[in-house]
Amino acid sequence: MEELDRISAEEYKNAEKSPITVVLDNIRSCSNIGSVFRTSDALLIEKIYLCGISATPPNREIHKTALDAEKSVEWEYFEKTEEVIKILQSRGYLVYSIEQVENSIKLPDFYPPENGKLAFIFGNEVKGVQQEAINLCDGSIEIPQYGTKHSFNISVSAGIVLWDIFQKMNRAFPNSVV
Repeated sequence: MEELDRISAEEYKNAEKSPITVVLDNIRSCSNIGSVFRTSDALLIEKIYLCGISATPPNREIHKTALDAEKSVEWEYFEKTEEVIKILQSRGYLVYSIEQVENSIKLPDFYPPENGKLAFIFGNEVKGVQQEAINLCDGSIEIPQYGTKHSFNISVSAGIVLWDIFQKMNRAFPNSVV
């Protein structure tokens, strides 16, 4: 860890975070949840909201892929994803579902607003983000795909979107944490 110049879990908790929050809407796989925790830790994501049937730490299966990121990244559970969306919007977040829907913004065409707080909702492995949640969002972002399959695994989607947004924020605001 020292040779890799990594911060400790305590330093992580005290570090300035990216103005990005993740909402997991009814994720059924603990491995996917753990992977999102690990990606979120790597990119200094502010918080993860676990909703509906999504499992919560402590959980052996989450830990297998999170590798202790579930201990460093702040998280909170809500039964209803819609409640989280309303709370985040009342706190000034722009909330986007990551979903293939009419009028979605292609990820390469999405640019984060300057000094804006963002939340991204990733949905169930089979059904995606619930329509009720999509209806409350400020918009939807779609990852362009060109093969025969029409979706990525949720942990892959989270990695693609969070890395892309993190990079765009770094380029746009080079003196900030992100």
